[in-house]
Amino acid sequence: MNCCGLLTAQKEPVPLKSIEVELEVRDHVATVVSTLTYENKEDKPVEAVFVFPLPGDAAVCHFSAKIGQTQIVAEVKEKQQAREEYDDALSSGQQAFLLEESEQSPDIFTLSVGSLPPGESASIRLEYVTELAVQADDGLRFCLPAVLNPRYQPQGSGGSEGASVQVTSVPASLVPYSLSFSARVSSPRPVSKVESNCSLDPLQHLNTEQTQATVKLAAGHKFDRDVELLIYYKDAHQPTAVVEAGQTTAKTGTLMGDPVVMLSLYPEFPQSVMSSVASCGEFVFLLDRSGSMDCPTDDSMQEATRICSARDTLLLLLKSLPMGCYFNIYSFGDTYEHIFPKSVEYCEKTLEEAVKKVEEMAADLGGTEILESLKHIYSQPCIPNQPRQLFVFTDGEVFNTKEVINLVKKNSGSHRCFSFGIGEGASSALINGLAKEGGGHAQFITGTDRMQPKVMQSLRFALQPAVEDISVTWDLPKGVSVTVLSPPITAVFQGQRSLLYAQLTGQSSEASEGSVMVKYSLAGHPSQSQLHFSLKPAEDTGLTVHRLGARTLIRSLEMEEKDDEAPQDEGVKERVVELSVQSGVSSSYTAFIVVNKGNGEPIEGPLVRRNIPTSMLGGMMYSLCDIMVFDDSSTCEDFQYCEPMWRNKVDDDSCLSDASEEYTRISSDEDMDGSSLACLGNVEAPTIKKPPRDPLLQLVSLQKASGYWLLDPALAAALGKTSEEVDKTKPPAVNQEMWATVLALIWLYSFKMDAKEEWELLAMKAVSWLRAQNAPCVAECVEAGKALLGCEVQKDFLGL
Repeated sequence: MNCCGLLTAQKEPVPLKSIEVELEVRDHVATVVSTLTYENKEDKPVEAVFVFPLPGDAAVCHFSAKIGQTQIVAEVKEKQQAREEYDDALSSGQQAFLLEESEQSPDIFTLSVGSLPPGESASIRLEYVTELAVQADDGLRFCLPAVLNPRYQPQGSGGSEGASVQVTSVPASLVPYSLSFSARVSSPRPVSKVESNCSLDPLQHLNTEQTQATVKLAAGHKFDRDVELLIYYKDAHQPTAVVEAGQTTAKTGTLMGDPVVMLSLYPEFPQSVMSSVASCGEFVFLLDRSGSMDCPTDDSMQEATRICSARDTLLLLLKSLPMGCYFNIYSFGDTYEHIFPKSVEYCEKTLEEAVKKVEEMAADLGGTEILESLKHIYSQPCIPNQPRQLFVFTDGEVFNTKEVINLVKKNSGSHRCFSFGIGEGASSALINGLAKEGGGHAQFITGTDRMQPKVMQSLRFALQPAVEDISVTWDLPKGVSVTVLSPPITAVFQGQRSLLYAQLTGQSSEASEGSVMVKYSLAGHPSQSQLHFSLKPAEDTGLTVHRLGARTLIRSLEMEEKDDEAPQDEGVKERVVELSVQSGVSSSYTAFIVVNKGNGEPIEGPLVRRNIPTSMLGGMMYSLCDIMVFDDSSTCEDFQYCEPMWRNKVDDDSCLSDASEEYTRISSDEDMDGSSLACLGNVEAPTIKKPPRDPLLQLVSLQKASGYWLLDPALAAALGKTSEEVDKTKPPAVNQEMWATVLALIWLYSFKMDAKEEWELLAMKAVSWLRAQNAPCVAECVEAGKALLGCEVQKDFLGL
């Protein structure tokens, strides 16, 4: 029995032995140190290739190798030069290590461990810094990507050198290396709690103020998910400023030689503005329907798939849209589809048509080619006085990440983009990049997370008045000048953080304080937010702020260089390389290179290449199990696993044989999903039972576009009553629609308060409809409804 790209852990020992990760969080910035230990148990020298993910906005700033008692620190060099040095070292029998970032996606790295002699061990130390994103509940999110999903490469894109590295994936239970993970958290504010999608040992506070704490991953962690931490501080929304001293060995006037300031701003909007909801806008929803969207959302919830969750969420979004807006729904895979030729006005007719089409959507469009669908959306003319809001739902298995983000950036002046990464291993570079360049907000839905509350938060952001005319003004004493490293702020949302990095040059004998003023227009009213900061550098901060500032500038320059329509500046790449080498921060044009010259004696024997397996999503295991063929002679050692490539599919010439060696080919344009596997001889596609519909979603599905409900058996069933019970308790003076709508509101406020953020917008629409009826009998209606449903809720509480 053979399968494409087979690699068996049992038969070919893999040299990666263990991974140790130490996380240090200071307020909202994290430093991560990973130590990877290799051991060559083969009788030949080995070259090991390990492809792994990092957070998309991480700045890799240190890479070193320890061989025996010798510690060698890597240098950052121009990528082609580093590759040539690596190849030269191997050809001369020297040990070498090469770490490089993918040119297509900044969250994928390839580590090549070259010429490790038989029986020898080596430890690789990798360090990176990253910002922590603010979540809907004010938690700060850190994610250690343990899962690298195969990335789909669009047809006809040749890819760049280094992009064709094979990703060997095996089930979590067979990953032959271990992980230990510990975190230390410190902040000016108390650390209230730390939560995770994985089992943690109890949080340990280190001082009486509770501003420092440690936490560890519990023993026995399985490689079936990313490691996600949510860190909560008291009074999290306080603006802060950190001024970090420059590197003493660096030249004054350079980025690393001068102090760098990091400002964290939290603008507060007036409540009168925040309580209002826009009644206009063009809402475009873009849904991933590639085969991988058929994976379960969580290993413990095999019945719920990503596409099912996305469909339910789209339903909730559609019901929550305001009357008078415009909308359309696109979906993509190898190709793309749209429900309407162009965006249509939101009304009962168009809503019903859209809901019907959404309920029929399946993960049946093949690969993950998002670029063409975006191009079509942007080719549509914008509707006057209807600001375009784009919502993108994807599991992020995209190869051409930078090309996609650059397209969004070029169209950022005409829309805002809100992105949602679904499932473990979704590309953080893609999801964060879409939102950042599109002036929107990014959310990740992993494990047992419900998608709906996170998406509804983003809809509330989209319905907020757009912040316009944003300007940033610096006030610094004479003798001090500022060079802003961050791109201009394009979006400001209530409760969301805006980060600014800037290089401070010069000194002042007059004053020791500076300030920055952010001005903007909100709903036609000028507003401003000011933050004062000390020019005296903070102690013991290392170079974290400098490296994050350098990373921010490097990413901006890379995007500028990748812009096909912008005039090409020959000096951009050189500037990126110069910054990367100076700061020691990774870029797509540089690589970390270590060569151990040792005693100069060549290593004897042929060099064997090994690809290190990365963890495969537990949710994908049914696909791989279904393509195995068993006979009476099969043993556990015979089972081999398919190796998903950078393309998340099986090529035409990659075949699967059964016991009689009859081949059945899988279409090269389909993901390895259940529908593709149905054609494999005796193999049946997995049947995924539809879970019973959530009562809340059942109630939501019955609401009409203008906000009311009809009095019918479906509504009675959703409320847990019979039609007869609902009909006979209706007050005589109340019409059926008003009675049904009041009952629905009472049920929501009585039994679903824990999910209020999900239904609050559609409830507001229902209340507006009730007020428009000007009926005098609302109080009587509410009392009758409470009696019928057996609950207690105040009329004022309903907004009536």
